[in-house]
Amino acid sequence: MGDHLEKGQHALLNEGDENEMEIFGYQTQRCRKALCLIGSIFSLGILPLVFYWRPAWHVWANCVPCSLQEADVVLLKTTDEFKIYSWKKVMWISLSALSRTSGLTPDHPLITDEEYIINRAIRKPDLKVRYIKVQKIRYVWNNLEGQFQKIGSLEDWLSSAKIHQKFGLGLTSEEQEIRRLICGPNAIDVEVTPIWKLLIKEVLNPFYIFQLFSVCLWFSEDYKEYALAIILMSVISIALTVYDLRQQSVKLHHLVESHNSITVSVCERKAGAQDLESRLLVPGDLLILTGSRVQMPCDAILIDGSCVVDEGMLTGESIPVTKTPLSQMASSAPWKMQTEADPRRHVLFCGTEVIQARAAASGTVRAVVLQTGFNTAKGDLVRSILYPKPMNFKLYRDAIRFLLCLVGTATIGMIYTLCVYVLSGEPPEEVVRKALDVITIAVPPALPAALTTGIIYAQRRLKRKGIFCISPQRINVCGQLNLVCFDKTGTLTRGGLDPWGVVPCDQNGFQAVHSFASGKALPQGPLCAAMASCHSLILLDGTIQGDPMDLKMFEATKWEMTISGDDFHIKGMLAHTMVVKPTDTVGQVPVEGLAILRQFPFSSALQRMTVIVQELRGDRLAFMKGAPERVASFCQPDTVPSSFISELQIYTTQGFRVIALAYKKLENDCPTTALMREKVESDLIFLGLLILENRLKEETKPVLEELISARIRTVMITGDNLQTAITVARKSGMVSEGQKVILVEANEATGSSSASISWKLVEEKKYIPLENQILMNGTIFARMSPGQKSSLVEEFQKLDYFVGMCGDGANDCGALKMAHVGISLSEQEASVASPFTSKTANIECVPHLIKEGRAALVTSFCMFKYMALYSMIQYVGVLLLYWETNSLSNYQFLFQDLAITTLIGVTMNLNGANPKLVPFRPAGRLISPPLLLSVIINILLSLAMHVVGFVLVRKQPWYLMELHSACTVRNESISAITTSPNVPEKNRSHSPFSSFENTTIWFLGTINCIIVALVFSKGKPFRQPTYTNYIFVLVLILQMGVCLFILFADIPELHRRLDLLCTPVLWRVYILIMISSNFVVSFAVEETIIENRALWLAVKRCFGYQSKSQYRIWQRNLANDSNWPPLNQTSCSDMQGVSYSNPVFESNEEQL
Repeated sequence: MGDHLEKGQHALLNEGDENEMEIFGYQTQRCRKALCLIGSIFSLGILPLVFYWRPAWHVWANCVPCSLQEADVVLLKTTDEFKIYSWKKVMWISLSALSRTSGLTPDHPLITDEEYIINRAIRKPDLKVRYIKVQKIRYVWNNLEGQFQKIGSLEDWLSSAKIHQKFGLGLTSEEQEIRRLICGPNAIDVEVTPIWKLLIKEVLNPFYIFQLFSVCLWFSEDYKEYALAIILMSVISIALTVYDLRQQSVKLHHLVESHNSITVSVCERKAGAQDLESRLLVPGDLLILTGSRVQMPCDAILIDGSCVVDEGMLTGESIPVTKTPLSQMASSAPWKMQTEADPRRHVLFCGTEVIQARAAASGTVRAVVLQTGFNTAKGDLVRSILYPKPMNFKLYRDAIRFLLCLVGTATIGMIYTLCVYVLSGEPPEEVVRKALDVITIAVPPALPAALTTGIIYAQRRLKRKGIFCISPQRINVCGQLNLVCFDKTGTLTRGGLDPWGVVPCDQNGFQAVHSFASGKALPQGPLCAAMASCHSLILLDGTIQGDPMDLKMFEATKWEMTISGDDFHIKGMLAHTMVVKPTDTVGQVPVEGLAILRQFPFSSALQRMTVIVQELRGDRLAFMKGAPERVASFCQPDTVPSSFISELQIYTTQGFRVIALAYKKLENDCPTTALMREKVESDLIFLGLLILENRLKEETKPVLEELISARIRTVMITGDNLQTAITVARKSGMVSEGQKVILVEANEATGSSSASISWKLVEEKKYIPLENQILMNGTIFARMSPGQKSSLVEEFQKLDYFVGMCGDGANDCGALKMAHVGISLSEQEASVASPFTSKTANIECVPHLIKEGRAALVTSFCMFKYMALYSMIQYVGVLLLYWETNSLSNYQFLFQDLAITTLIGVTMNLNGANPKLVPFRPAGRLISPPLLLSVIINILLSLAMHVVGFVLVRKQPWYLMELHSACTVRNESISAITTSPNVPEKNRSHSPFSSFENTTIWFLGTINCIIVALVFSKGKPFRQPTYTNYIFVLVLILQMGVCLFILFADIPELHRRLDLLCTPVLWRVYILIMISSNFVVSFAVEETIIENRALWLAVKRCFGYQSKSQYRIWQRNLANDSNWPPLNQTSCSDMQGVSYSNPVFESNEEQL
C-alpha cells in the first residue's frame, strides 16, 4: 500500500536521529469507515482485533492516501530493521481564545514574524496549528516548509548573540501564552497505568486470544477440568505480568513526579521577575536562579553567572560540575558550534540539582529555557524507558515461525479429520468440533506459561546474586554474548585515584620525583599553586565537595579553601569568591593565597581545564591541567622537556594515571570575563607531571581470565591515557604479556589534508571509527568520549556481535542503552535505562549473567522441543483414532495435559546454570540443524511407534473377540482362539471411547511424553546435570510409577474411569518393549548425533559451511591478508570528520 505514493504524502520524521520514522498522510473516508464498522459487527469483534495487531491495516482499510498537508491521520513506520507501524490522528490547536483576550490578529507582529518554527506553524487567517503527538513529543506542521517538525525547544541555528538579544530580557506575556498553547506544558507526565488498561493490553495478546478460543471449545466438549487449569495458569501468568508492569509504572511515576511541581522565578519582559509554576515554562523563558539546592525543571542555557550542579541523575556519578555562562559572541554560527569547547558546559539539564548559583556583574544568575517536557535530557531518559528499542533476537522470530509450522500441521490434520468424519456420516456439529480440536492439540495453549516460568526462575536466581533485571526477555539474549565492553575507571579499577607523586620540571628538564609517601611537604611554587587552584571543587556547608581526583590532588597540597567575605576587595573579583591558601603547617610560602576568578571547566572532549586566579597582593595567573599530550601542545616548546615522551611512558607503562600542569601570567588590567579561552590557553609554561595511582579491583583479573578462556572477546573503552589503559589491560589479563600491541593513531583533518590513520608496532592502541579491521582487532579504545562509547558499541553490533556493556554509570549511559545487554554497577537514577543493575560494584556479575543467559536459552529450546513433541504425540495418536472415528476421552486428555505435561513444564525449567563457562555458545536459533533434526527424528520415532502399536493391536487374536475385556482370556490360550472374518465396529463397552486401539495409543503416548522430557532435559555444558534438579527427577519417577501401575494393575474401576480396556499381560509387555525401544533409540540419537559437537563441526567442514556473520567474514579476510597489519604506514580517508550524537545527554558533539 505504501509503494504508490502521491506527491507530498511521504516524508521523514526526525531525519538522521536514532528514532527516525517514515510518515505517510491519509484522509479518513466515511464509506470505508462504515464498511469497517459493519465488518466489525459481523466478525464478532475479530476485525478490530486484527486492526489492533496490525495498525497499518486499520489505516489502509479506513483511509485513502493524501498529502501530509491535507491528512487527518498519519501512518508512521520506523526506518530500522523492525519496520514497526503505528498511526496517529492529526489534531488542532486554536489561538482564537488568545485573539479575544490579548487582541492577537493575523497581522500582529508576533504572528507575522516567521523566523521561528512556532510562528511558521500558525495558519492564517484562522490562527490554528496542526500537530501530531508521537512518543510524548509534539510535532507541528510547518506551513512554510511543508513538514512536521519537533516543537518544545529553541531552534538549533540560534547564535549566542541572538539568544542574548532575543531572550536576554525575557519573553512578553503574549509570547509566553502563544508558546504555552503550541508547545504544551513543561511536564514529564508518566501516569500510573490503570490495571484495567494493562490487563486489556495483555489479554489481547494473540496467544491469549487463542487460549480463549481453546477454552471455549473445551467447555463445549465438557472438557472443563483442563480448561479451568489453563484459565488458572493464564490468570496467574497475566497477573504476574500486570503486577510487574504496574510496579515499573509506579516506580517511573515516582521518579518524575517531583519534576512537575516546582516553583521558579521567571523574568517577564515588561512585568519583571515573578514566581511561576514550572509546568508553565516555555522555551525562551528567562529563569532567575537564586539560593542553592534548586531542582532544574527544564533544560536551560546559562547566560549570566555560574552554577555548580550535581548531574548524578544523568551521569550516574554525584560529582559537582561547574557550569559557565554562554558568552555573547559576534559569530553567526550556531551557539553549539561557536567554540571547540563542549556546549554542555553552558547547559543546566532537567532533573539535575543546582548546588550553588554564583552571580556575576549583573547581580543575578540567569538562564534561558532551552527545552521543556519530554524534549529535555531527563525526558529523553524517561522516553527511552517507556519506548525501549525492540530486540532483534532470532529466537523470538523463530518462535513465530515454529508456531506457524504447528498451525500448518494442524491445518493438514483438520482436512484429514473433515474427510474421515464426513465420509463416516457423522453429524456436522461433531465434524466441526473434532476438526477444531485438532488445532488445540497441534498448538499447545500451555506454551507461553511454560516459557515464562523458565525466565522467572532465571530472574529469581539472578536476584539472589544481587543482579536486578527490568527487561526479563533480555536474559535469553545474555546467553548469546560474544563480546563484552568494559569501562576502566570504577569498573575494572577502583573508583578513587590516590596521589603517588609529582615530577616537577625547570629549564634543565624533569627533576627528581617528589613522592607523597615520603611524608615530606610539597615544595611551594607554581606547581603547588596549580594543584591547589586548578580544580572544580566547591565549599558547601563547610565541606569541600567535587571530583574525587580533584579532592585528592587538593588535599596533597595541605592548603585550605575559604569563601571571601563582603570586605574582601580585589579588582575584578566579586564578593564570595573561592579562595585557596596555605595552612600554617606548610611553612613559609611565596603567596598568601589565590582567589579563583574564573573557570574553564574540564570536558572529556577537550581533555583539559583552565582557571584564572589572582594572587592576594600579587599577579594574575592562569593554570591548566589535563591530559599530558594536550597540555604540552599549549605550552611554549622550549619549556617542555625533551624527555617528555620517555618520562611519560615510564609512568603510564606502570599503570599510573598521569596529569600534566602548566601556567602563565596574565595582565591585571584586563577583566576576566572579557578573556577568551583561546587567548588564555596559549604560550603556557610547562610545570610538571602529577602521578596518580589507580589500582585494579581484586575481582577483575579472575573474571576477565574466565571470559577469555570461554572465548568471549573483552574490550576496554576508556577516556584515559593510552599507556595507562594498556598497562591496566596487561595487569588484568585482557592483553597477555607475550602479545605485541599496535598503535593505531588518528590524525585529524586539517586544511587541505584529509583525515589519516597511522600504524606503528608500539605499546598502544586507539579508536578510529572508519576501519572495520580496527574494530575486529582492537582491545583497548582510549580517549573515548561518552558519545564515542555509544557509537563504538553500535559499530560492534553492525559486525553482528552480541555486545554486552558493563560500566559504573558515569558517562556510560548511552553505551549501556545501546548494547544488547547493558549492566550498570551504579544504583543512581541514570542506571534505570540499563536492563541489568548489579548491587555488587564489580564485574563478577558479567559471567553470572552470561551463565544464566545460556541456561535460560537452553531451557527455552528444551521447552520448545518438548512442547512440539508433546503436541505431535497427541496429534498422531488422535488422528490414528479418528480413522476409527474414535478419540481420547476427556479424562485421558486431562491425565496427559495436566498430570504429565503441566508438571513437567513447571519443573523442567528448574535446572540452574553450569558454574563453568565453556568456550562456545548455545545455538541462538530454533531452526538450527541439530535442533530441527532432533525434533524431526523424535516425531518420526513417535509416529512409527504409534502406527506399529495401532496396527499390531488390530492383529491380535483377542482383538476380534466380542468381549468387554480381554483380561478374561488366558495368555497361554491366545493362540488357540479362532478368528472371525468380521471385525466388530467397536468393542462392547459402556464408553464410546473404550477400544483396544484407544488403550494402546493412550499408554504409548502418555509414557512417551515422560520419556521425551527425560531425553530433552539438557544438563551440561550450559546447565547443571538433570539429576541435580531433584524436583523434576522426582516428578518423572512418580509419573512413570503411576503410568506403570495403571498399565499392569487389573482394577476395573480405574479402567472404567479412564475409559481403558484391560489387555492381556503379554500385550502390556509389548507396549513396554515398544516404549523402551523408542527411549533407547531417541536417547542414543540425542547423545551420539544431536549433542555431538565434534560431529556437527565435521559436517560443517565437509559441506564447506562458513558463518555469514560480518565479524566472521572479516576474520577470514584478515587471516588471508598478508599485508595485515599495515605497519609503519599511513592510510588516508576521504571523510573530513565523523560526528557522534548521544541524544540523551549530549548534542552535536563532534569528535574524530
